[in-house]
Amino acid sequence: MANTSTRRVLWALVAGLAAGLVVSSAGEAVQQMLLPVADTVGALWVGALRMTVVPLVIALVIVSVASVSDAGRLGRLGGWALGIFVLLLVVSAGAAALVAPAALTWLPMSPDTGAAMLDTGTAEGLARGGAERLPSVGQWLVDLVPVNPIRAAADGAMLPLVLFTLLFALATTRIPPDQQARVVGLFEAVGGALLVLVRWIVALAPIGVFALMLALAARLGATAAGAFGFYVALVSTLLALQTAALYPLVHLGARVSMPAFARAAFRAQAVAVSTRSSLAALPAMVEGAEQGLHVPRAVAGFVLPLAVSVFKFSAPLSSVVGTLFVARLYQVDLAPVQVAFVAAAAVALSFSTPGIPAGNLVVLAPVFASLGLPVEGIGILIALDVIPDTVKTTGNVTANMAVTAIVARLDDGSGSTLGA
Repeated sequence: MANTSTRRVLWALVAGLAAGLVVSSAGEAVQQMLLPVADTVGALWVGALRMTVVPLVIALVIVSVASVSDAGRLGRLGGWALGIFVLLLVVSAGAAALVAPAALTWLPMSPDTGAAMLDTGTAEGLARGGAERLPSVGQWLVDLVPVNPIRAAADGAMLPLVLFTLLFALATTRIPPDQQARVVGLFEAVGGALLVLVRWIVALAPIGVFALMLALAARLGATAAGAFGFYVALVSTLLALQTAALYPLVHLGARVSMPAFARAAFRAQAVAVSTRSSLAALPAMVEGAEQGLHVPRAVAGFVLPLAVSVFKFSAPLSSVVGTLFVARLYQVDLAPVQVAFVAAAAVALSFSTPGIPAGNLVVLAPVFASLGLPVEGIGILIALDVIPDTVKTTGNVTANMAVTAIVARLDDGSGSTLGA
Protein backbone atom coordinates (compact mmCIF):
# COMPACT_ATOMS: atom_id res chain seq x y z
CA MET A 1 0.00 0.00 0.00
CA ALA A 2 2.81 2.38 0.90
CA ASN A 3 4.62 1.67 -2.37
CA THR A 4 1.39 2.24 -4.33
CA SER A 5 0.86 5.57 -2.59
CA THR A 6 4.46 6.60 -3.29
CA ARG A 7 4.08 5.78 -6.98
CA ARG A 8 0.89 7.83 -7.14
CA VAL A 9 2.63 10.85 -5.63
CA LEU A 10 5.55 10.47 -8.06
CA TRP A 11 3.24 10.22 -11.07
CA ALA A 12 1.25 13.21 -9.82
CA LEU A 13 4.45 15.25 -9.50
CA VAL A 14 5.60 14.36 -13.04
CA ALA A 15 2.12 14.87 -14.50
CA GLY A 16 1.79 18.25 -12.78
CA LEU A 17 5.09 19.43 -14.21
CA ALA A 18 4.14 18.25 -17.71
CA ALA A 19 0.69 19.82 -17.54
CA GLY A 20 2.18 23.07 -16.26
CA LEU A 21 4.57 23.27 -19.21
CA VAL A 22 1.64 22.76 -21.58
CA VAL A 23 -0.36 25.49 -19.84
CA SER A 24 2.63 27.86 -19.92
CA SER A 25 2.70 27.61 -23.72
CA ALA A 26 -1.07 28.00 -24.08
CA GLY A 27 -2.84 31.29 -24.46
CA GLU A 28 -3.46 33.75 -21.66
CA ALA A 29 -7.14 32.82 -21.60
CA VAL A 30 -6.30 29.20 -20.76
CA GLN A 31 -3.91 30.27 -18.00
CA GLN A 32 -6.46 32.63 -16.46
CA MET A 33 -8.98 29.80 -16.42
CA LEU A 34 -6.79 26.98 -15.05
CA LEU A 35 -4.26 28.63 -12.74
CA PRO A 36 -6.78 29.97 -10.18
CA VAL A 37 -8.27 26.48 -9.89
CA ALA A 38 -4.86 24.86 -9.45
CA ASP A 39 -3.86 27.52 -6.91
CA THR A 40 -7.05 26.94 -4.92
CA VAL A 41 -6.74 23.15 -4.86
CA GLY A 42 -3.08 23.33 -3.90
CA ALA A 43 -3.72 25.91 -1.19
CA LEU A 44 -6.50 23.78 0.30
CA TRP A 45 -4.22 20.76 0.53
CA VAL A 46 -1.32 22.72 2.03
CA GLY A 47 -3.71 24.36 4.48
CA ALA A 48 -4.98 20.95 5.54
CA LEU A 49 -1.42 19.81 6.21
CA ARG A 50 -0.51 22.96 8.09
CA MET A 51 -3.54 22.77 10.38
CA THR A 52 -2.15 19.56 11.90
CA VAL A 53 1.39 20.83 12.49
CA VAL A 54 1.08 22.90 15.68
CA PRO A 55 -1.05 20.46 17.72
CA LEU A 56 0.98 17.53 16.41
CA VAL A 57 4.26 19.15 17.49
CA ILE A 58 2.87 19.88 20.95
CA ALA A 59 1.56 16.35 21.40
CA LEU A 60 4.72 14.68 20.09
CA VAL A 61 7.09 16.72 22.25
CA ILE A 62 5.07 16.26 25.45
CA VAL A 63 4.63 12.51 25.00
CA SER A 64 8.25 12.06 23.92
CA VAL A 65 9.71 13.94 26.88
CA ALA A 66 7.37 12.24 29.33
CA SER A 67 8.32 8.81 27.97
CA VAL A 68 11.97 9.41 28.85
CA SER A 69 12.16 8.70 32.53
CA ASP A 70 15.85 9.65 32.69
CA ALA A 71 16.17 13.44 32.31
CA GLY A 72 19.88 13.05 31.54
CA ARG A 73 18.92 10.83 28.63
CA LEU A 74 16.69 13.55 27.24
CA GLY A 75 19.68 15.87 27.40
CA ARG A 76 21.74 13.33 25.50
CA LEU A 77 19.14 13.12 22.72
CA GLY A 78 19.12 16.91 22.41
CA GLY A 79 22.91 17.08 22.66
CA TRP A 80 23.41 14.51 19.92
CA ALA A 81 20.91 16.23 17.66
CA LEU A 82 22.36 19.72 18.15
CA GLY A 83 25.91 18.44 17.73
CA ILE A 84 25.02 16.82 14.40
CA PHE A 85 23.14 19.97 13.34
CA VAL A 86 26.19 22.16 13.89
CA LEU A 87 28.60 19.69 12.28
CA LEU A 88 26.51 19.40 9.10
CA LEU A 89 26.01 23.18 8.89
CA VAL A 90 29.75 23.88 9.25
CA VAL A 91 30.66 21.28 6.62
CA SER A 92 27.99 22.68 4.27
CA ALA A 93 29.16 26.27 4.64
CA GLY A 94 32.83 25.33 4.35
CA ALA A 95 32.27 23.32 1.17
CA ALA A 96 30.29 26.17 -0.37
CA ALA A 97 33.03 28.68 0.49
CA LEU A 98 35.59 26.48 -1.28
CA VAL A 99 33.55 25.55 -4.37
CA ALA A 100 31.45 28.64 -5.12
CA PRO A 101 34.25 31.18 -5.84
CA ALA A 102 35.77 28.91 -8.50
CA ALA A 103 32.40 28.00 -10.01
CA LEU A 104 31.31 31.64 -10.24
CA THR A 105 34.31 32.55 -12.37
CA TRP A 106 32.31 30.97 -15.21
CA LEU A 107 29.38 33.32 -14.62
CA PRO A 108 28.28 34.87 -17.94
CA MET A 109 27.57 38.52 -17.28
CA SER A 110 28.04 42.08 -18.43
CA PRO A 111 28.69 45.16 -16.27
CA ASP A 112 25.11 46.31 -16.83
CA THR A 113 23.44 43.09 -15.68
CA GLY A 114 22.84 44.11 -12.07
CA ALA A 115 21.79 47.64 -12.95
CA ALA A 116 19.25 46.40 -15.44
CA MET A 117 17.62 44.23 -12.78
CA LEU A 118 17.39 47.10 -10.32
CA ASP A 119 15.61 49.29 -12.86
CA THR A 120 12.41 47.35 -12.19
CA GLY A 121 12.31 48.57 -8.59
CA THR A 122 11.08 45.17 -7.45
CA ALA A 123 14.38 44.00 -6.04
CA GLU A 124 14.88 47.11 -3.96
CA GLY A 125 11.43 46.88 -2.43
CA LEU A 126 11.80 43.22 -1.55
CA ALA A 127 15.20 43.74 0.00
CA ARG A 128 14.13 46.74 2.06
CA GLY A 129 11.07 44.89 3.24
CA GLY A 130 13.23 41.96 4.37
CA ALA A 131 15.67 44.25 6.17
CA GLU A 132 12.87 46.02 8.00
CA ARG A 133 11.53 42.69 9.29
CA LEU A 134 14.96 41.51 10.50
CA PRO A 135 15.03 41.51 14.35
CA SER A 136 18.10 42.41 16.37
CA VAL A 137 19.97 39.67 18.22
CA GLY A 138 18.57 40.90 21.52
CA GLN A 139 15.02 40.95 20.19
CA TRP A 140 15.44 37.46 18.76
CA LEU A 141 16.51 36.17 22.17
CA VAL A 142 13.59 37.92 23.88
CA ASP A 143 11.17 36.44 21.34
CA LEU A 144 12.34 32.93 22.24
CA VAL A 145 10.24 33.21 25.42
CA PRO A 146 6.63 33.57 24.22
CA VAL A 147 4.65 35.96 26.39
CA ASN A 148 1.52 34.30 24.99
CA PRO A 149 2.10 30.67 23.93
CA ILE A 150 -1.32 30.54 22.30
CA ARG A 151 -0.41 33.57 20.18
CA ALA A 152 2.90 31.90 19.26
CA ALA A 153 0.96 28.83 18.13
CA ALA A 154 -1.44 30.95 16.11
CA ASP A 155 1.44 32.83 14.46
CA GLY A 156 3.33 29.61 13.68
CA ALA A 157 6.36 30.77 15.71
CA MET A 158 7.75 27.26 16.02
CA LEU A 159 10.95 27.79 18.01
CA PRO A 160 9.28 29.70 20.90
CA LEU A 161 6.42 27.22 20.81
CA VAL A 162 8.76 24.21 20.97
CA LEU A 163 10.70 25.87 23.82
CA PHE A 164 7.50 26.42 25.83
CA THR A 165 6.26 22.90 25.06
CA LEU A 166 9.60 21.39 26.06
CA LEU A 167 9.58 23.25 29.39
CA PHE A 168 5.96 22.23 29.99
CA ALA A 169 6.81 18.62 29.21
CA LEU A 170 9.79 18.71 31.58
CA ALA A 171 7.51 20.15 34.26
CA THR A 172 5.14 17.19 33.88
CA THR A 173 7.97 14.88 34.93
CA ARG A 174 8.02 16.61 38.32
CA ILE A 175 4.33 16.27 39.21
CA PRO A 176 2.76 13.26 40.99
CA PRO A 177 2.69 10.10 38.83
CA ASP A 178 -1.12 9.93 38.64
CA GLN A 179 -1.35 13.52 37.40
CA GLN A 180 1.48 12.95 34.93
CA ALA A 181 -0.29 9.86 33.60
CA ARG A 182 -3.46 11.88 32.95
CA VAL A 183 -1.56 14.62 31.11
CA VAL A 184 0.42 12.16 29.01
CA GLY A 185 -2.67 10.07 28.30
CA LEU A 186 -4.49 13.13 27.00
CA PHE A 187 -1.70 14.10 24.61
CA GLU A 188 -1.19 10.48 23.52
CA ALA A 189 -4.84 10.42 22.47
CA VAL A 190 -4.53 13.81 20.76
CA GLY A 191 -1.40 12.69 18.92
CA GLY A 192 -3.01 9.43 17.86
CA ALA A 193 -6.08 11.18 16.48
CA LEU A 194 -3.91 13.71 14.64
CA LEU A 195 -1.84 10.96 13.03
CA VAL A 196 -5.07 9.40 11.72
CA LEU A 197 -6.06 12.80 10.32
CA VAL A 198 -2.62 13.18 8.77
CA ARG A 199 -2.98 9.83 7.00
CA TRP A 200 -6.28 11.00 5.51
CA ILE A 201 -4.66 14.20 4.24
CA VAL A 202 -1.59 12.39 2.93
CA ALA A 203 -3.89 10.07 0.99
CA LEU A 204 -4.91 13.17 -0.99
CA ALA A 205 -1.27 14.00 -1.75
CA PRO A 206 -1.45 13.11 -5.47
CA ILE A 207 -4.21 15.71 -5.99
CA GLY A 208 -2.44 18.42 -4.01
CA VAL A 209 0.98 17.74 -5.53
CA PHE A 210 -0.44 17.74 -9.07
CA ALA A 211 -2.18 21.09 -8.56
CA LEU A 212 0.82 22.75 -6.95
CA MET A 213 3.31 21.54 -9.55
CA LEU A 214 1.01 22.52 -12.43
CA ALA A 215 0.82 26.10 -11.16
CA LEU A 216 4.59 26.28 -10.52
CA ALA A 217 5.56 24.93 -13.95
CA ALA A 218 3.04 27.14 -15.73
CA ARG A 219 4.52 30.28 -14.20
CA LEU A 220 8.14 29.22 -14.85
CA GLY A 221 7.61 28.27 -18.49
CA ALA A 222 9.91 31.06 -19.71
CA THR A 223 13.22 30.36 -18.00
CA ALA A 224 15.80 32.99 -17.19
CA ALA A 225 18.97 33.08 -19.25
CA GLY A 226 22.52 34.29 -18.88
CA ALA A 227 23.82 35.13 -15.45
CA PHE A 228 20.56 34.49 -13.63
CA GLY A 229 20.02 31.11 -15.27
CA PHE A 230 23.61 30.18 -14.44
CA TYR A 231 23.10 31.07 -10.78
CA VAL A 232 19.87 29.07 -10.53
CA ALA A 233 21.54 26.04 -12.13
CA LEU A 234 24.66 26.33 -9.96
CA VAL A 235 22.98 26.70 -6.58
CA SER A 236 20.35 24.05 -7.40
CA THR A 237 23.05 21.58 -8.47
CA LEU A 238 25.15 22.18 -5.36
CA LEU A 239 22.10 21.82 -3.13
CA ALA A 240 21.13 18.58 -4.87
CA LEU A 241 24.65 17.18 -4.48
CA GLN A 242 24.65 18.15 -0.82
CA THR A 243 21.34 16.35 -0.32
CA ALA A 244 22.63 13.27 -2.15
CA ALA A 245 25.60 13.14 0.24
CA LEU A 246 23.17 12.51 3.11
CA TYR A 247 22.32 9.02 1.83
CA PRO A 248 25.76 7.46 2.37
CA LEU A 249 25.99 9.42 5.64
CA VAL A 250 22.82 7.73 6.91
CA HIS A 251 24.17 4.37 5.74
CA LEU A 252 27.36 4.90 7.75
CA GLY A 253 25.91 6.70 10.76
CA ALA A 254 22.59 4.91 11.19
CA ARG A 255 23.29 1.60 9.41
CA VAL A 256 20.26 2.10 7.18
CA SER A 257 20.57 1.08 3.55
CA MET A 258 20.38 3.93 1.06
CA PRO A 259 17.36 2.45 -0.80
CA ALA A 260 15.49 2.03 2.49
CA PHE A 261 16.22 5.62 3.47
CA ALA A 262 15.16 6.84 0.02
CA ARG A 263 11.82 5.05 0.32
CA ALA A 264 11.22 6.35 3.84
CA ALA A 265 12.04 9.96 2.91
CA PHE A 266 10.29 10.13 -0.46
CA ARG A 267 6.82 11.12 0.69
CA ALA A 268 8.15 13.95 2.87
CA GLN A 269 10.35 15.06 -0.03
CA ALA A 270 7.33 15.15 -2.35
CA VAL A 271 5.49 17.39 0.09
CA ALA A 272 8.60 19.57 0.38
CA VAL A 273 8.92 19.92 -3.39
CA SER A 274 5.29 20.90 -3.86
CA THR A 275 4.88 23.18 -0.82
CA ARG A 276 8.41 24.60 -0.24
CA SER A 277 7.69 24.18 3.47
CA SER A 278 9.47 21.95 5.98
CA LEU A 279 6.63 22.55 8.42
CA ALA A 280 4.08 21.18 5.98
CA ALA A 281 6.26 18.09 5.51
CA LEU A 282 6.55 17.39 9.26
CA PRO A 283 3.67 14.89 9.44
CA ALA A 284 5.10 12.94 6.49
CA MET A 285 8.56 13.03 8.12
CA VAL A 286 7.18 11.57 11.34
CA GLU A 287 5.37 8.83 9.45
CA GLY A 288 8.43 8.03 7.31
CA ALA A 289 10.76 7.94 10.33
CA GLU A 290 8.51 5.69 12.40
CA GLN A 291 7.22 3.34 9.70
CA GLY A 292 10.02 3.42 7.13
CA LEU A 293 13.09 3.76 9.37
CA HIS A 294 11.59 2.15 12.49
CA VAL A 295 12.69 5.06 14.66
CA PRO A 296 11.06 4.92 18.11
CA ARG A 297 8.21 7.40 18.41
CA ALA A 298 9.85 9.08 21.40
CA VAL A 299 12.96 9.85 19.33
CA ALA A 300 11.09 10.94 16.20
CA GLY A 301 8.67 13.04 18.23
CA PHE A 302 11.51 14.88 19.95
CA VAL A 303 14.16 15.24 17.23
CA LEU A 304 11.98 16.08 14.21
CA PRO A 305 10.11 19.07 15.76
CA LEU A 306 13.45 20.33 17.09
CA ALA A 307 15.01 19.95 13.64
CA VAL A 308 12.15 21.70 11.86
CA SER A 309 12.42 24.58 14.32
CA VAL A 310 16.17 25.25 14.36
CA PHE A 311 17.96 23.17 11.71
CA LYS A 312 18.06 24.60 8.17
CA PHE A 313 20.61 22.31 6.53
CA SER A 314 20.51 23.98 3.12
CA ALA A 315 20.64 27.57 4.38
CA PRO A 316 24.45 28.00 4.71
CA LEU A 317 25.21 26.71 1.20
CA SER A 318 22.45 28.81 -0.35
CA SER A 319 23.46 31.90 1.59
CA VAL A 320 27.17 31.59 0.74
CA VAL A 321 26.57 30.98 -2.97
CA GLY A 322 23.96 33.76 -3.13
CA THR A 323 26.22 36.29 -1.40
CA LEU A 324 29.19 35.46 -3.64
CA PHE A 325 26.94 35.62 -6.71
CA VAL A 326 25.78 39.13 -5.80
CA ALA A 327 29.37 40.17 -5.15
CA ARG A 328 30.37 38.87 -8.57
CA LEU A 329 27.32 40.49 -10.16
CA TYR A 330 28.23 43.91 -8.76
CA GLN A 331 31.94 43.29 -9.34
CA VAL A 332 32.87 43.47 -5.65
CA ASP A 333 36.00 41.46 -4.93
CA LEU A 334 35.87 39.54 -1.65
CA ALA A 335 39.08 38.47 0.07
CA PRO A 336 39.37 34.89 1.41
CA VAL A 337 38.88 36.23 4.95
CA GLN A 338 35.62 37.86 3.88
CA VAL A 339 34.46 34.62 2.23
CA ALA A 340 35.20 32.81 5.51
CA PHE A 341 33.18 35.46 7.35
CA VAL A 342 30.26 34.85 4.99
CA ALA A 343 30.42 31.11 5.72
CA ALA A 344 30.55 31.62 9.51
CA ALA A 345 27.71 34.14 9.41
CA ALA A 346 25.63 31.79 7.26
CA VAL A 347 25.93 29.05 9.90
CA ALA A 348 25.00 31.40 12.74
CA LEU A 349 22.11 33.01 10.88
CA SER A 350 20.66 29.65 9.84
CA PHE A 351 19.37 29.19 13.40
CA SER A 352 17.24 32.34 13.07
CA THR A 353 15.95 31.64 9.56
CA PRO A 354 12.17 32.15 9.43
CA GLY A 355 10.17 29.20 8.16
CA ILE A 356 9.06 30.90 4.94
CA PRO A 357 10.16 30.52 1.31
CA ALA A 358 13.54 32.26 0.81
CA GLY A 359 13.71 32.80 4.58
CA ASN A 360 17.48 32.35 4.71
CA LEU A 361 17.89 35.19 2.19
CA VAL A 362 15.85 37.66 4.25
CA VAL A 363 18.29 37.44 7.17
CA LEU A 364 21.34 38.20 4.99
CA ALA A 365 20.93 41.99 5.28
CA PRO A 366 23.56 42.41 8.05
CA VAL A 367 26.07 40.33 6.06
CA PHE A 368 25.55 42.44 2.95
CA ALA A 369 25.94 45.64 4.94
CA SER A 370 29.19 44.50 6.55
CA LEU A 371 30.68 43.52 3.17
CA GLY A 372 29.63 46.69 1.37
CA LEU A 373 27.28 44.80 -0.94
CA PRO A 374 24.08 46.56 -2.07
CA VAL A 375 21.13 45.27 -0.08
CA GLU A 376 19.17 45.34 -3.34
CA GLY A 377 21.05 42.15 -4.19
CA ILE A 378 18.91 40.30 -1.65
CA GLY A 379 15.88 41.19 -3.72
CA ILE A 380 17.51 39.73 -6.82
CA LEU A 381 18.20 36.47 -4.95
CA ILE A 382 14.60 36.33 -3.71
CA ALA A 383 13.32 36.87 -7.24
CA LEU A 384 15.47 33.96 -8.48
CA ASP A 385 14.81 31.64 -5.56
CA VAL A 386 11.71 29.73 -6.66
CA ILE A 387 13.57 26.70 -8.03
CA PRO A 388 16.51 26.74 -5.56
CA ASP A 389 14.10 27.09 -2.63
CA THR A 390 12.34 23.92 -3.72
CA VAL A 391 15.67 22.08 -3.67
CA LYS A 392 16.58 23.72 -0.34
CA THR A 393 13.38 22.56 1.31
CA THR A 394 13.88 19.04 0.00
CA GLY A 395 17.41 19.06 1.42
CA ASN A 396 16.18 20.33 4.78
CA VAL A 397 13.55 17.61 5.02
CA THR A 398 16.04 14.90 4.00
CA ALA A 399 18.57 16.17 6.54
CA ASN A 400 15.96 16.23 9.31
CA MET A 401 15.19 12.57 8.69
CA ALA A 402 18.88 11.70 8.38
CA VAL A 403 19.72 13.28 11.73
CA THR A 404 16.74 11.55 13.34
CA ALA A 405 17.92 8.16 12.06
CA ILE A 406 21.47 8.77 13.31
CA VAL A 407 20.30 9.97 16.73
CA ALA A 408 18.08 6.88 17.02
CA ARG A 409 21.10 4.71 16.27
CA LEU A 410 23.24 6.54 18.83
CA ASP A 411 20.48 6.21 21.41
CA ASP A 412 20.15 2.50 20.68
CA GLY A 413 23.90 2.08 20.97
CA SER A 414 23.89 3.79 24.38
CA GLY A 415 21.96 0.86 25.81
CA SER A 416 18.83 2.91 26.46
CA THR A 417 15.36 1.77 25.54
CA LEU A 418 12.74 4.25 24.47
CA GLY A 419 9.10 3.47 24.36
CA ALA A 420 7.59 3.06 20.92
